[in-house]
Amino acid sequence: MISERQWERIAPWAFTAASILLWELACRLFRVDPFVLPAPSAIAEAFVIYWRPILRNSAVTLWTTLVGFGIAVVFGLVCGIVVGWSRFIYSGLYPVMVGFNSIPKVAVVPILIIWFGIGEVPAILTAFLISFFPIVVNVATGIATTEPELEDVLRALGAKKLDIMLKVGIPRSQPYFFGSLKVAITLAFVGAVVSETVGANAGIGHLMLQAGSNFQMPLVFAGLVALAIEGIVMYAIFAYFESRVVHWAFRSGRNAAA
Repeated sequence: MISERQWERIAPWAFTAASILLWELACRLFRVDPFVLPAPSAIAEAFVIYWRPILRNSAVTLWTTLVGFGIAVVFGLVCGIVVGWSRFIYSGLYPVMVGFNSIPKVAVVPILIIWFGIGEVPAILTAFLISFFPIVVNVATGIATTEPELEDVLRALGAKKLDIMLKVGIPRSQPYFFGSLKVAITLAFVGAVVSETVGANAGIGHLMLQAGSNFQMPLVFAGLVALAIEGIVMYAIFAYFESRVVHWAFRSGRNAAA
């Protein structure tokens, strides 16, 4: 008898396999032009033929994404603590951050290329810019929403502002922080690939742009699949750490979202 927990583990693989099978059948049944939508078998064949450039460019994209994401984590955590430290700072800087985040990052990429040239630096900075905001907002929200009654009780017991921040505010913001990491890492991939498609000499975005210009649509979709695999793996890693570090924040004792 398969338990509910086992069904939850099987379900993603079953749905993925069923989706691929339906995709393959639809392409063969309706004779879809590979230029419009290549079948999964054609995409798998592209993986076999072009596995070296896919692997090489995937490594470049993963590198630029992780570097930009790592910078975003450091600065986002620090800025989130600063913003959440004071309601005055929160009220003053939050609208500025919202306005900054409203700027489409694809519009910033040409500026970064002019400043730093074609290469990995614009991709790293774009990944940083697009993943920075979710981390700051979640950390600041976790700290700023500490119950006033709890702060009053702690002050009555002799706790100072720094004590409340270190012993209550920061631990309370941990579920927000780890939740934001899962969102930010996927956004970091988006930022890196956008930059690679605009101006780069390596990376999955660059590979897909070249393949598209040569009408190699199976290779384009193979690049998309490679990106999806990297994103899922990184998401799963942070979901695992979330379930281990802040397991106390979930009623069931585990991360249901993972």
